Amino acid sequence: MAVAVYPGTFDPVTNGHLDILHRASQIFGKVIVGVAPNVPKDPLFTMQERIDLIAHNVDSNNISITEFDGLVVDFARAQNATVLIRGLRAVSDFEFEFQMTQMNRDLDPGIETIFLMPSASYFFTSSTLMKQVSFYDPERIEKFVPLNVAAALKRKFNHD
Repeated sequence: MAVAVYPGTFDPVTNGHLDILHRASQIFGKVIVGVAPNVPKDPLFTMQERIDLIAHNVDSNNISITEFDGLVVDFARAQNATVLIRGLRAVSDFEFEFQMTQMNRDLDPGIETIFLMPSASYFFTSSTLMKQVSFYDPERIEKFVPLNVAAALKRKFNHD
């Protein structure tokens, strides 16, 4: 049973992320969601909040969630994973993902990257867009994020 790592900042987790996570959990024996701090992005949610928001929406025994800092290939190797899961939404994602995949392959040729595409209804969603829309009108994101995430965004932007 192959072990896969699904890395990301998940600030916050979206239905697109969860769609990819569900797809990955159907393919791999174990999927580890690796939540990265990504300080340069200045996350809205703390590490623990991001982990809790994801955990609230995971009900599969073959999915675990943990934080990591450093190179994703080093984290994957420490988890005995041989696969990295990456989501591709649109052609615009491809160039960045291609470069990252090539670097990861050079750093550790024993870890392969698999790209999964979310359902069409989530192609244009991103954590950044969800935060931007929620800042002005939190009700309009409820079809793109889990209910607990919509509520957490409302609290962060004082829309209670």
